[in-house]
Amino acid sequence: MDKRIRVPEQYGSVFRFGKMSDGGNSAVADIGSGSESSAPRKRADARRNEETLLEAAAAAFIASGVDAPVRDIAAKAGVGVGTIYRHFPTRADLIVAVYRHQVEACAEAGPALLANSDSPHTALVRWIDLFVDFLVTKHGLAEALQSDDATFATLHAYFIDRLVPVCAELLHAASKAGQIRPDIQALELMRGVGNLCIGANKDPRYDARRMVELLLAGLRLP
Repeated sequence: MDKRIRVPEQYGSVFRFGKMSDGGNSAVADIGSGSESSAPRKRADARRNEETLLEAAAAAFIASGVDAPVRDIAAKAGVGVGTIYRHFPTRADLIVAVYRHQVEACAEAGPALLANSDSPHTALVRWIDLFVDFLVTKHGLAEALQSDDATFATLHAYFIDRLVPVCAELLHAASKAGQIRPDIQALELMRGVGNLCIGANKDPRYDARRMVELLLAGLRLP
């Protein structure tokens, strides 16, 4: 049975990869263009349109890997190919943007889950479930990030800097509530989850989510 949670709209769109529309526009608005009076709205429109591109690219990467044709990404986003190249001149630029977008969604989900879950432990479990989603659906991102392209050089540090504090906050809250052991460090938990997710898509007999569930069960206090 699929135990993945339904992610609330305000912080989960990146985990629900699907086709989005840019409202019929043939191109993404340039950030900061136009008069001062309309600038805030245009900036908001540009952000939404760029997010549409990133979600379309993420969907294409999941379906076909990071070498997915740009025309397919443009079709999913409802824009022209030239629009993508204006925002992301190279494929590496697009890969980096998708990766950062997914990391940000995961980071923003932590505080939201902590505020809206019935307990800190529930928030932690749900956040780890999102983290597993991120790890097992990259489909080629990991390999791309290990290339010699200098564009990818700082991404691992960015990943650690953004997500470890979020995990630490969740662990601290659950520990303070007496729900988990107090001696668990965020980085070691994330590395443990990451190791359990290696090869999740290569062997149908291996259930990474079940293994992560067992790991989290070991954190609980009686």
